[in-house]
Amino acid sequence: MENDSFVSEFILMGLTDHPELQLSLFVLFLMNYTAIVMGNLSLMILIFLNSNLHTPMYFFIFNLSFIDFCYSFVFTPKMLMSFFLEKNTISFRGCMTQLFFFCFFVNSESYVLTAMAYDRYVAICKPLLYKTIMVPRICCLLMFVSYLIGFTSAMILTGLMFRLNFCNNHIINHYMCDIFPVIQISCSDTYLNELVSTAVVGTGIILCSLLILMSYALILFNILNMSSGKGWSKAMGTCGSHIITVSLFYGSGLLAYVKPSSAETVGQGKFFSLFYTFLVPMLNPLIYSLQNKDVKVAVKKTLKRISN
Repeated sequence: MENDSFVSEFILMGLTDHPELQLSLFVLFLMNYTAIVMGNLSLMILIFLNSNLHTPMYFFIFNLSFIDFCYSFVFTPKMLMSFFLEKNTISFRGCMTQLFFFCFFVNSESYVLTAMAYDRYVAICKPLLYKTIMVPRICCLLMFVSYLIGFTSAMILTGLMFRLNFCNNHIINHYMCDIFPVIQISCSDTYLNELVSTAVVGTGIILCSLLILMSYALILFNILNMSSGKGWSKAMGTCGSHIITVSLFYGSGLLAYVKPSSAETVGQGKFFSLFYTFLVPMLNPLIYSLQNKDVKVAVKKTLKRISN
């Protein structure tokens, strides 16, 4: 390992250094990854095949499932392999590639959830204008902007890593290449990286949170003015799944990135990050299907089509 800005590889510490837990964790995360792949892939196929699900709301759910499917693929196979490797290494280029795609998909998901909040606002507060406002062109534009911001954020965050020097310490206290664990092992001045990373991540969280809260504040105001109990129940039903998803995604993300620059909190963040990297992608298909009548109808139609 040379004492300059270019290193050939890093060592990922993984979740635990206890050999007796490796097999159990491998089985647990393999089951989790299988559930993520099957759940999100099934939901995408179901939406694609059923015309009754070709609506703006399910267009956004399709993209959410696509993102969850993709970004779990970025780090999970490598993590599963690590349970059987004595030395879990990743090349410098592999680490930067993993970091880029992870940042890209996570940031994109944040803005997709924001677009979904806007969709719910229009559906509940302006139901008569819904089909006029949420036309395919607007839906595609919202998704394009979400992916564009995610791509731009990932380019900035990953590009800044190439200015850092990595000396003797090349052991990353994480199961993947994430921003702050990589910054923490650098022997360079990381002030600019920490400042820009905090600004990019913080701006995204604050902006998306404000827009989501604003949407739901208007929705709540509209619901309180509803005289019909049935209308109130229907409005809450359409928003419930999204509220749960947003709470899980942002809640676990905030826990993972509180005071991320110290070694102790980076270690804690590693375990909190399990929630939004493994739990949220697995739960999203269940959240959007179990209590959804449209999805249940689509499942019955698809199964009937297959059986015939």
